[in-house]
Amino acid sequence: MGAYGGYETFVYKLTEYHQDIPNIKYHVACKANGSGSRDESTLPGAKRINDHEFEYHNAICFKIKVPEWMKSAQALYYDVEAIKYSISYIKSHHIEHPIIYILACRIGPWTAHFQSEIHKLGGKLYINPDGHEWMRQKWSAPVRKYWKESERLMVQHSDLAICDSKNMEKYIHEEYSKYNPKTVYISYGSETRDSKLADDDPKFTDWLESKGLKPYQYYLVVGRFVPENNYETMIREFMRSHSKKDFAIITTDNEAFLNQLDEKLHFKKDRRIKFVGTVYDRELLKKIREQAYGYFHGHEVGGTNPSLLEALGSTKLNLLLDVGFNREVAEDTALYWTKEKGNLAKLIDMADKLDEVELKKLGDKAKARILSTFSWHFIAEEYQSLWMKN
Repeated sequence: MGAYGGYETFVYKLTEYHQDIPNIKYHVACKANGSGSRDESTLPGAKRINDHEFEYHNAICFKIKVPEWMKSAQALYYDVEAIKYSISYIKSHHIEHPIIYILACRIGPWTAHFQSEIHKLGGKLYINPDGHEWMRQKWSAPVRKYWKESERLMVQHSDLAICDSKNMEKYIHEEYSKYNPKTVYISYGSETRDSKLADDDPKFTDWLESKGLKPYQYYLVVGRFVPENNYETMIREFMRSHSKKDFAIITTDNEAFLNQLDEKLHFKKDRRIKFVGTVYDRELLKKIREQAYGYFHGHEVGGTNPSLLEALGSTKLNLLLDVGFNREVAEDTALYWTKEKGNLAKLIDMADKLDEVELKKLGDKAKARILSTFSWHFIAEEYQSLWMKN
């Protein structure tokens, strides 16, 4: 729902597509304060119920307040309190056959206890293992060790692991075979419709002008500004390329990482490299994707990434880091690069020379891939079928 995160987009779309199904009722945990908190006044159509609840897409969204001083431990506190609140709500409202679905594997040490509590209420505990949180570079060695152990415990003590990529499902079975985990593969989804904004809509043209960009004369990347999304490689290689186009970077704010990159690359001296801030208007972001010449995707930690799906549904030319997760999604509808010095720069120079016929062919194949396998309609139906089995 907010900061280019896969889970926010996923919850937003799932509740949207299921809002009129009478025998599915969602209760969604949201942060009440601090980074990533949810203010319902920014959600068109949201109805306030009381201080800690609001209704959106026919889902009851409840807010969990976290102690600001906990900093990096806030996520653990938030997950634990959200599940405790859910169990209390199930008890007080006598909900039959509930499913508690936890996105990400952060609270391993508590999972066995919660699974037991949920089973006593006739319910089930499902998890989504997300993508190797323990591999993310931002974490220290002890924290990475915790994330890995947490993942193990959550796989061991869940009734079902819903994996958003086949690579992740394979990993769960290979890594945790001794628990004989029950899994199912359901990807994230995307759309292929065009933006509601016209090419000459002032909202779009003013944005371009303010950023010094021109239609189809920029490469684009959208994602969280973290090391494992390989901004360093993409910026370094773009600087090495001979492209006359710009490189527009839509991302979250991370001043420390920005300065660290500039010390290494001195990209501020290259006028083509443009950090253009954040864009949370969905139609504007879709339009920006549509009129990009090409899209870079450097994610290497995680499953099926929503920003990749959205790019394949909107941008003709997609240049992806060559890892299993990305190839599994895009197959032959994109071009691939490695982190080897010079590899991406060479690909950019080649991509700049593609003609309209070649670009259209790639774009049509990418859209067809999304429609056949990753449409939100298809994903929502997969989840509906799963919930109905319970």
